Amino acid sequence: MSVKIPYRREMSFEYGVVDQLSPMIRRVIAHNPSPFTLHGTGTYILGRGRVAVIDPGPDIPEHIDALQAALGNEEISHVLVTHCHMDHSPGCRRLREFSDAPTYAYGPHGSGRTTDLAGGNDVQVEEGADRDFRPDNEVRHGQVLEGDGWSVECVYTPGHTSNHMCYQLREERTLFTGDHVMGWSTSVISPPDGDMRSYMDSLTLLLDRDDVRYWPTHGPAIESPKPFVAAYIAHRREREQQILACVESGVEQIRDMVPKMYADYPEFMYPAAARSVYAAVVYLVEQGRLVCDGNLAIDARFGIA
Repeated sequence: MSVKIPYRREMSFEYGVVDQLSPMIRRVIAHNPSPFTLHGTGTYILGRGRVAVIDPGPDIPEHIDALQAALGNEEISHVLVTHCHMDHSPGCRRLREFSDAPTYAYGPHGSGRTTDLAGGNDVQVEEGADRDFRPDNEVRHGQVLEGDGWSVECVYTPGHTSNHMCYQLREERTLFTGDHVMGWSTSVISPPDGDMRSYMDSLTLLLDRDDVRYWPTHGPAIESPKPFVAAYIAHRREREQQILACVESGVEQIRDMVPKMYADYPEFMYPAAARSVYAAVVYLVEQGRLVCDGNLAIDARFGIA
């Protein structure tokens, strides 16, 4: 006799509460709300019995306690990490207190980076980078991880960070998108580890997939993935046009573009916005649509090519 497990795709976002999102997916929310994490980091549990955990979250003991309580007598066989920001991977170290499950990720922070930029030192505009995290196992695009009753396909999506990996639960064709595609906001792209060209290519990659649902680490489910991703791409193209319009009107520096482009945002968000504008400007320079006066840096002056 089969038992149907009731589930909700939308949740109350109560901290520490276990929500059954589908027959194979549960989620526990960490108590780390912020302008960059919304209600907090969502840690996912896949399967039953011997399970996978995606993004253990921040180093908050109460969150790991809630995760352990959610599991009860179940065993973790895999710990999957989308990327190495402080609201995603540090919980792996706390998990070691009760589980010896190996960790899986593309690699440590910065491991997918191919270029550096002048004046492009990492700037903490979100939760910051977890530079101590080293996965037990490095995974690559298309690799499949298998557990008891579940299997996960690794989908490499650099852009938000150079090591960003999404994971598809193949049995439900559900993609866990980390911070690549979020249900409530666009991602911050902060050079040098963040890269707009890679980000746009990674979004285009998702349009060719057959995922029926996304679960981001922050925010609600995305039930119509392809239109949502298409809107994401259109939003970035709109930002590019705003940058070009600024430069054409004589606004040549990013610090002066941001208040015009983000007039509806609070000023404390401007530093993060400036990093994403910088990423877009670099992309426009690479395309030959803008030119840079001197080194390609965030404080440079830019002109129409």
